[in-house]
Amino acid sequence: MKLTLHIGTQHAEEVIVYANERNALTDSIEQLIKNANEPLIGYKNETAIPLQTADIFCFTVENDRLFACTAKDKLLIKARLYKIEEVLPACFVKINQSCIVNIAKIQRFDTGITGTLSVTLQNGFCDYVSRRNLKTVKERMGLKK
Repeated sequence: MKLTLHIGTQHAEEVIVYANERNALTDSIEQLIKNANEPLIGYKNETAIPLQTADIFCFTVENDRLFACTAKDKLLIKARLYKIEEVLPACFVKINQSCIVNIAKIQRFDTGITGTLSVTLQNGFCDYVSRRNLKTVKERMGLKK
């Protein structure tokens, strides 16, 4: 792939990508551009805290409120889960109706006798993978092709 970068004030900022097919790189570029102007803000008490997606272990819904879990904190996000899912980079995967996890922060998978799969993150957070999302999670983790 060839890259041409022109820096200057004579033109409006614009990104144009020519690719033979959609792939992980084109998806990452698209997500990067979408997220460039939309900072993610978490709230603890009345304090607004800017968040980097690399620091987030998961997004989870509790009592109809969305929270971002980091290594130390659980921060309120003033958005809906489906809106957050649209702007997250490819390193996040939805595991059930109320939880999206960062693949890089997964510590282990545990299987149950009935075929259920639970995910434990590095910060100790644990949740199950729904049957609806099981195939997608396995594909994204490279467990099933």
